Amino acid sequence: MQYESWIDRQIREAIERGEFDNLPGAGQPLQLDPDEDWWIKAKLKRENLEPVLPGPLMLRREAERIQQTLDDVRDESTARAIVEDLNSRIREHYLRPALGPTVVVRLVDVETELATWRQRRTR
Repeated sequence: MQYESWIDRQIREAIERGEFDNLPGAGQPLQLDPDEDWWIKAKLKRENLEPVLPGPLMLRREAERIQQTLDDVRDESTARAIVEDLNSRIREHYLRPALGPTVVVRLVDVETELATWRQRRTR
């Protein structure tokens, strides 16, 4: 005769009631990640979130995606204000003391981006 603990009995009874049937990921291998931040990565992926980047890298990403940011902008004065605001924040980044390695973030050419924006709007 084997001893069944209270926990083991609760699990056995739940299995018999079918409470573990049809769980998400049932029958699939576990996605084990040796990184200690595995749960953060899994949450970002599960909820389709973008990771939070340090300031200069976020500015770089904004500069790379400036045309996507301007997609819904209707007038040129607003588009110009958005691009100039980005350049202002890039300048402010260089005025602050660096806390880590220096990350180069180039200013966005306002006129070039506005010309591209104008051209995309006429299509």
